[in-house]
Amino acid sequence: MNSREEILSRIRKALGRSVDGAPLEVREAVRNALKAHEPGPRPSFDGPRIERFRQRALAMACTVARVDAQESVPAAVAAYLSEQGLPLEAVVWPELVGWSWASAGILVESRRPAGADRVGITGAFCAIAETGTLVMLSGPATPPSLSLVPEIHVAVVPVGRIVETLEDAWALLRAEREKPPRAVNLISGPSRTADIEQTVTLGAHGPSRVHVILLG
Repeated sequence: MNSREEILSRIRKALGRSVDGAPLEVREAVRNALKAHEPGPRPSFDGPRIERFRQRALAMACTVARVDAQESVPAAVAAYLSEQGLPLEAVVWPELVGWSWASAGILVESRRPAGADRVGITGAFCAIAETGTLVMLSGPATPPSLSLVPEIHVAVVPVGRIVETLEDAWALLRAEREKPPRAVNLISGPSRTADIEQTVTLGAHGPSRVHVILLG
């Protein structure tokens, strides 16, 4: 047992809990409390949610395209990479590797990205219309490194997964997942910093370009 496990073991013992976590009745009480909690004030929105997300994503320096069907995604990605003068190569999430990339001339691999990989293609758990934000959950099938390490991040977002606000994104997570993931990443446009002389620099700590493909 390492130091962390020893400390957590002491906390569990003091709380009267087992290594499996809180008793079922305690977890159910927490769920009921969350359901009964009144949401805080939120702004009202006008117009279609999809267009609002698109406008906010553009304002966050993303580029946005839309396709009607999954089969059209590889061609849309190939068009974007060609426009940017990039090679038709990418690392992709495991769940996307079976798509028809070869028909669009794109060579893909499903693995951890390396320094030479310029493009990472992912999905997203959902997207937030209010802020143009992508919500990414970590997991074996959704490794966060593909959206963080390559220079260009391409995210495929089904339009049915666009929610209004951050509060709606958390509610969706609680509704669809029994347990939270190890990490939740909120991506609002390319990585940026103004640490040096208050000059905004893109790509300092992650992708310098984010391209969102809306599906549906």
